[in-house]
Amino acid sequence: MMLETILLILSILLFISIVVGRIGGRLGIPVLVLFLAVGMIFGSNGVGIIFNDLRLAEGIGTLALCIILFSGGLNTKFSEIKPIIKQSVMLATMGVILTATFTGLFTWWLCGELLPSLGISLLTAVLLASVMSSTDSAAVFAILGSKNVQLKNHLRPMLEFESGSNDPMAYMLTITLIGLIKAGGEPNIPMIILSIVMQIIVGTTIGYFVGRFAVYVLNRIKIGNEVYYPIIVLTFCIFIFSFTHFVNGNGYLAVYIGGLIIGNSKFVTKRTTFKLFDAISWLSQILMFLTLGLLVNPIELLPVAVPALLIGLFMIFIARPLSVFISLLPFRKMGYKDKAFISWVGLRGAVPIIFAIFPLTAGVPHAQFIFNIVFFITLLSILLQGTFLTQVAKWLGLLGPSKVHRRHDDFDMELPEEIGSFSTEIVVTEHAVKDGNKLMDMPLPDDALVVMVKRNDKYFVPKGKTELHVGDKLLIMVNNEETLSQTYHSMGLASSFPK
Repeated sequence: MMLETILLILSILLFISIVVGRIGGRLGIPVLVLFLAVGMIFGSNGVGIIFNDLRLAEGIGTLALCIILFSGGLNTKFSEIKPIIKQSVMLATMGVILTATFTGLFTWWLCGELLPSLGISLLTAVLLASVMSSTDSAAVFAILGSKNVQLKNHLRPMLEFESGSNDPMAYMLTITLIGLIKAGGEPNIPMIILSIVMQIIVGTTIGYFVGRFAVYVLNRIKIGNEVYYPIIVLTFCIFIFSFTHFVNGNGYLAVYIGGLIIGNSKFVTKRTTFKLFDAISWLSQILMFLTLGLLVNPIELLPVAVPALLIGLFMIFIARPLSVFISLLPFRKMGYKDKAFISWVGLRGAVPIIFAIFPLTAGVPHAQFIFNIVFFITLLSILLQGTFLTQVAKWLGLLGPSKVHRRHDDFDMELPEEIGSFSTEIVVTEHAVKDGNKLMDMPLPDDALVVMVKRNDKYFVPKGKTELHVGDKLLIMVNNEETLSQTYHSMGLASSFPK
């Protein structure tokens, strides 16, 4: 296929995914399922696009996950994760191991009962479970972000930190088990444990120190064109991942730690960098799910539907809750409802599917069976857990007040978070000028400051005696959400207060 043809198809698929995702999001359908669905519809069993390059799919998935994890680290605040870092680490390590163990044993028993002719070994069953043992960072970031879910008791940063840091453990279990199956013989448990510990130490160390070095470079280097600074950050992201791999560390953990260090430091063009990575992260998610959707043959999922459904339900309702409650036993102050909700948000997404490609490329027996099972369970998890995530939080009384989304259409201005204030823009209405059309006559709260006015295509800084017209757009700075709400109500815009 010619490059121009590939680019044309890719652009069409990206556009369709964005449109479908927006429509589906309004209907409450997780957008990640829709991205997968677009790929499946246009794949070999649908429109007929044939994509079966496992190495390319693995490469796309690995690069996309690298960027998603780095972006997740950038957007994670130390102040938010500090109170819950111990709990998150337990979930990201012990929780993953327990989930893999429980699910692996159940899978081995189930396959022996339903599919004895396959001859699935215990090691293969645990490999299948290990592939799915981590919560998916892309799914958690996307669903919590797209639904604007705000949770009580530091649950949101805990879930995001867990999902961003538990992929490395699942990856190490997957790679280790693939090696054991191919090598045969009895596993050397002490060596496996030592290898995992070393990968964690090396990954954490490189992520931390290279992240610090990146901040140093960004604040010392002088470049006339500011567009290069976000590119430098992207370069460090790729370097951290690849360099860690070459020194036998865990690149997924390193890249998340690196993003965490960089995101919590001050450096030039920080806001621009965050916006760029938000966009790249979503593009990566779309590409990753589209690729995986194209890769799978939906017809092949039908023969494994029954065992996949049973394994998926066992993981969602038994293995994940057991793992969460056991891992969090030392934290007795955590309530039952908090643990129940954490259990529910055990979302599987693109990461398990990417990890399921590893046995295929390695030539492991029953690799295609593992891939199909994992793909089916991923769809089940996102549809079931993702769709009812907000509702479960509501049932458990854990929903917090939603943060206001302030979109700037006419004033491209955003204040650094450390200032403590934020800006918003509103339109002057008839109600606002009923007592006079001068700025001093506007019914604004005392701590709301109008810093700029847009009239038609012209911008100017107002004074107290500046006359305002209906339709003028005001850029206003406020100190908190309460003042913002008062501003909208006093200006006659209560119905358009952003939610």
